[in-house]
Amino acid sequence: MKNIAQVMLGASVVAILLCVSALVLHGQQKSVSVEGYVLDSACAFTKNLEKPISRGCALMCAKAGSQLVILTDDGSIYWPIADTTPATGQNARLLEFAGGRVTAKGKLYDRGGSHAIVIEQIAAAPAKK
Repeated sequence: MKNIAQVMLGASVVAILLCVSALVLHGQQKSVSVEGYVLDSACAFTKNLEKPISRGCALMCAKAGSQLVILTDDGSIYWPIADTTPATGQNARLLEFAGGRVTAKGKLYDRGGSHAIVIEQIAAAPAKK
């Protein structure tokens, strides 16, 4: 009985520590504003594009299943993600901006050189000249 109580206490402490560390990590995510073109991820990588070829091309790729991303002027790629589990794709939210420039505001997540953003606000940005 004593061992079972110790195991239960230990498991409770571990669970509490995991919850607290998750809250701390969530609180450490910084809010950012990202401006760039919305294009499909494959073209951003394989064709090394600086901007979409056309809106129609970006839409066609997205409808075929390619994830839309935001490509900034410095070449950084931001993957729009959901902060829910299970996660949901963000293409539906980005389709209206496909091929255009946006300003997206939200929580930034960086890991291993990749950038992801949980978009809180998104709007069309002026076309770059």
